[in-house]
Amino acid sequence: MTRPESPGIAVIRQIDPQLADLIAAEERRQADVIRLIASENYVSSAVLAATGSVLTNKYSEGYPGKRYYQGQQYIDGVEQLCIDRAKGLFGAEHANVQPYSGSPANLAVYLAFCEPGDTIMGMALPAGGHLTHGWNVSITGKFFRAVQYGVRKDTGRVDLDEVRELARKEKPKLLFAGGTAIPRTIDFAAYAEIAREVGAIFVADIAHIAGLVAGGAHPSPVPHADVVSSTTHKTLRGPRGGLLLSKEKHAKAIDRAVFPGLQGGPHNHTTAALAVALAEAAQPTFKDYAHQIVANARAMAAGLLERGFDLVSGGTDNHLILVDLTSKGVAGKPLAVALEAAGIVCNYNSVPFDPRKPFDPSGIRLGAAAVTSRGMKEAEMRQVAAWIDEVAQAPADAARHARIAGEVRELCARFPAPGLPA
Repeated sequence: MTRPESPGIAVIRQIDPQLADLIAAEERRQADVIRLIASENYVSSAVLAATGSVLTNKYSEGYPGKRYYQGQQYIDGVEQLCIDRAKGLFGAEHANVQPYSGSPANLAVYLAFCEPGDTIMGMALPAGGHLTHGWNVSITGKFFRAVQYGVRKDTGRVDLDEVRELARKEKPKLLFAGGTAIPRTIDFAAYAEIAREVGAIFVADIAHIAGLVAGGAHPSPVPHADVVSSTTHKTLRGPRGGLLLSKEKHAKAIDRAVFPGLQGGPHNHTTAALAVALAEAAQPTFKDYAHQIVANARAMAAGLLERGFDLVSGGTDNHLILVDLTSKGVAGKPLAVALEAAGIVCNYNSVPFDPRKPFDPSGIRLGAAAVTSRGMKEAEMRQVAAWIDEVAQAPADAARHARIAGEVRELCARFPAPGLPA
């Protein structure tokens, strides 16, 4: 049966059939596979519509009421609506909704509070941190003196006593919490206490867990952090963009760092799509979704543990599972390739203290947000764990992969993806 395409593809096909075919193929792929990449999700039709609206035609340097171009009366309303919704949803004193994505949002924090060469502190990338928290290949590790904390080898968790000891020794200007591969609850209050003790600005990066925070499925950093940075397209289920929340006393520094410090005009169509996503996140059903994400991740983790997989930290408290495949005799990259052939898409990922190189690491990273957006629950997660185990037992068995891919398509047909034609 031929799957219907989104109406916009037909419009594109009139001008650019080659691109239309590629978009249509990606649409079918997103409909027919189980997406376990922790930084991906499905947005609603309303978010998609706002992203593709005429707001992309308008240029708007500055902020609402203080623009450098005329014709902003409606754009100002869009951005102010988005700001107000962000502040209301997260309980923040100030919100800047202009960052183009998460990395520019973090760079704005550096520009607001640091000079080149200042000491900053964040979680090391191999332990689960983010490039922009001072890792050596990032501009943040080249322009600033970065010191890094990790996790304990025996638990796979952050030891906050070790973080405190390092902070006392190094006296960082900025202290980051958060990252890209942290499966456990982050104790924001404890980080804030450490930051206060050493005189640091405390930045909570909640790019991965913003939707869980908004839905009450993870503690909020807003009461504790000087600045909260985030992407908007992961668990928050919005467009690809960035967000900064802060105390009012830091509002001017943050705003000046975003514009004119780092960016020109904001992407107004993205701002509008974020406003839609924030309105959706304020609905009671979003809380159900956020808590179901955690329940689904835990069910998948339990299924993997039952089948002898080693999970970093032993499990998960959020949307994310980090699997160490060492005991399974297969590396992360070949298993990720095999899983994709079987209709299950994840990413290979380093694990703490990984002896292998980042492009051929020992682990895979799994996330439960996208499958939860499709309406899948614990029973489906247990089936996914069983399929992952089947593939791991025979990563070169193409016939097995093809059979599982067919079963995956049948499951996906029962749970249509939001925003895609049924």
